[in-house]
Amino acid sequence: MPTTPPLDSGESARRRAAEEWLELHTADHPAETPGEQLKRVLKSRHLFMITLAGVIGTGLFLGTGQVIGSAGPGSTLIAYCVGGLLLYLTMICLGELSAVMPVSGSFQAHATRFISPEAGFAIGWIYWVSWASFIGLEFLAAGIAMKFWFPDVPTWIFSAIFIVALFLVNCFTARSFAETEYALAAIKVLAVGAFIVLGGLAVFGVIPLQGQPAPLLSNFTDHGGLFPTGLGAVLAVMMTVVYTFMGSEVMGVAAGETENPRKAVPRAVRTIVFRLVFLYLGAILVLTALIPWNQLGLDESPFVTVFSAMGIPYAASLMNFVVLVAILSVGNTGLYMCTRILWSMSKEQAAPKMFGVTTSRGIPIVALVVTVAFGLLSLLSSVVAADTLFVFLISVSGVGGALTWMTIAWAQMRFRRRYIAAGNSVEHLPYAAPFFPAAPILVIVMNIAVFIAMAFDGTQRLSLILGLGMAPACYAIYRWFLRPRIQARIAADTMGHPAGE
Repeated sequence: MPTTPPLDSGESARRRAAEEWLELHTADHPAETPGEQLKRVLKSRHLFMITLAGVIGTGLFLGTGQVIGSAGPGSTLIAYCVGGLLLYLTMICLGELSAVMPVSGSFQAHATRFISPEAGFAIGWIYWVSWASFIGLEFLAAGIAMKFWFPDVPTWIFSAIFIVALFLVNCFTARSFAETEYALAAIKVLAVGAFIVLGGLAVFGVIPLQGQPAPLLSNFTDHGGLFPTGLGAVLAVMMTVVYTFMGSEVMGVAAGETENPRKAVPRAVRTIVFRLVFLYLGAILVLTALIPWNQLGLDESPFVTVFSAMGIPYAASLMNFVVLVAILSVGNTGLYMCTRILWSMSKEQAAPKMFGVTTSRGIPIVALVVTVAFGLLSLLSSVVAADTLFVFLISVSGVGGALTWMTIAWAQMRFRRRYIAAGNSVEHLPYAAPFFPAAPILVIVMNIAVFIAMAFDGTQRLSLILGLGMAPACYAIYRWFLRPRIQARIAADTMGHPAGE
């Protein structure tokens, strides 16, 4: 009696075909030698907390006061809702790419493979300069934070201590970085969670405020209402809000050293974004309910203001500690991302080959040393070239993150269309970003809108020009000096499936 074939044999064949296509078109750098390899030592819990830590930083603990003081309560909430939407759309695009191609180069490698070598070269260097510059500022900020307790000790001493400490953390293994970041992230999340709970109780009088009655909803109706500076204030603060969410892309970078990334990445995407948005919006809602918007600014962390009003002892010291933790966490994450991006570019001859050298523990040691050195250059430039080099570096830092998010969306569009054109189904992807193609298109359009808003703001126009100007500069360098060598390398690696369409 003949055997009836399984009903799902056709589906199994299609799934195998999709897996073979992905294996062929997303293969990692095949030319790695034993001295140029990273190691998958991170767990799913590390990926989750590292991504949380990348976003919860000084932008929340310090920057929100400036945003609320400029835009008012209603405009601030709208701006962060829009920023949260942009974060979500970017993360689902990155999640799809990182699940099918979990490499430490992340969006830089994705851009090279699915857009063009020029795009990968440009965004890799823009991102590295952005974060390496920012690391120097974090070292300075950490030293300044320590002055709160030790006012007579020179700032540079503490900065030097933290530089050495973070270098050593990143020097041993990716696991040592991850465990450190896990602990730092836990402190930040607990601080924000405690603020939301205690602040929420204070809004309704459960916890009394010193010298004033429970505000209830009065700060949303008094002092000019929800929109005291008009709805136009939303656009004015959007770049600051978007910049606050930068760092979430560390998920893609860490996926290259995470065990079983095709399961860990989708799990992280589904849980991280909504928790981040809840923490941010919850904290901002409590802030705007407790403190009149026109009493907030850059003079003091709004978290300190609230905790002090609730009579919590040593509120200023506690929050200064949390801010210090946030600074060190961001610096730690920045060092990690920069070294991996530089390592990835060396694999594609988009950076000197020596940056691909790793230790026996899988650490790109040369890339790490160079990143720290550049961070110190950024720190030095804030003193000796404040009006020239320092302005340029800060401008690239501000605009580079938005360009990165646009590149992620563009690469995801190119990948998905190529995948579908080959006859594959999205059902066979490890993680398929919803709302395609609306999601990547919205990411690009929303970031362009932020750039347009910056162009009309005289205080941000120079940053926009300098930051965007680095993209054509990188493109020209690639075309004139590196194109023949890089194209030969890409052609050899891809064996008939070039990065560009």
